[in-house]
Amino acid sequence: MAAPAVVLAAKAVLAAAADKRVRTGIATVVAAVLTPFILIVVMILCMLSGAAGHNNSAVDLAFNGGYLSSALPADYRMYIEKMRESFRELDGILAEINGMAEDRTVDGYRVKAVFYSLFFGAEQPRMNDDDYRGFADCFVSYEEREDEEGKTYMAAVPITDMGIVYGNLSSLLGRGITDENKANAQRIYVLAKYGRAGYGSGLPPGEAMGDGSFAALIAEGEKYLGYPYVWGGSTPETSFDCSGFVCWVYTHSGTYPLSRTTAAGLYDQCAVVPKEDAQPGDLVFFSGTYACSGSVSHVGIYVGGGRMLHCGSPIQYTSIETPYWRERFFAFGRLLD
Repeated sequence: MAAPAVVLAAKAVLAAAADKRVRTGIATVVAAVLTPFILIVVMILCMLSGAAGHNNSAVDLAFNGGYLSSALPADYRMYIEKMRESFRELDGILAEINGMAEDRTVDGYRVKAVFYSLFFGAEQPRMNDDDYRGFADCFVSYEEREDEEGKTYMAAVPITDMGIVYGNLSSLLGRGITDENKANAQRIYVLAKYGRAGYGSGLPPGEAMGDGSFAALIAEGEKYLGYPYVWGGSTPETSFDCSGFVCWVYTHSGTYPLSRTTAAGLYDQCAVVPKEDAQPGDLVFFSGTYACSGSVSHVGIYVGGGRMLHCGSPIQYTSIETPYWRERFFAFGRLLD
């Protein structure tokens, strides 16, 4: 019904074009009538801007279903419907792969988050079953094993190193996977798996750590100031590398139990925190500090004021605002409960 009204309004404007006062009055009335509708359209576009910002609403609709209003912009409605269809295909393939797994299963949220980050809003052709299977296979390796009767079979083994996964995907797709793709995939993964509350879980940031956990964290970390950097080191006896230091300090301060892992492994356990929201107790990640297969190559403990406590050479406090660290900054992360 709105369209005829707009046409009539336009005719009225043309008929009164000779009268400046009438034109001014009509323009005012039209603006007053249409402004609320314009604002609603802008709000809808912002809420569903999944291609650039991977908006919460679009992610939620794609992963969890829900009614798609016909009032939504047609493009975004189509993108969400395509993503839901792709997720159904991936779920079926992952069920088959996980049926072959023995020790642990492939995390479907992780697979679909990466798929979303790479393809939401893309004008890709419809994928066939082999394409989806190839995509899912990038997250797993296969081992020939033997049962108690001596018969051989294939077992699926999930790949835990995302650097290897992204290398597999790059080969499959014939293009590089950008740092933006990887950061978006991590944000989408946390949102889809833990919900919006996931961004507020984990270590209480800043002043919320008034229970003493931040003080305990720093007290433990400062015990090792001046210790040298040792590749692969993870204890005071061997000294530390960057991730070994972080895992030791968080665990032995009683702040957060962390199994020994890499900087990339720590990043995969975090919700990404916007730089302006980073607080003491968060982790800060960097890329390109040495040649490695993944995007994340270094990690430190953010202590506020643009500084971190990290295992450099040696263990020390360092400003992250120097040109070297600014150029290599990757993300802030907050460990998840």
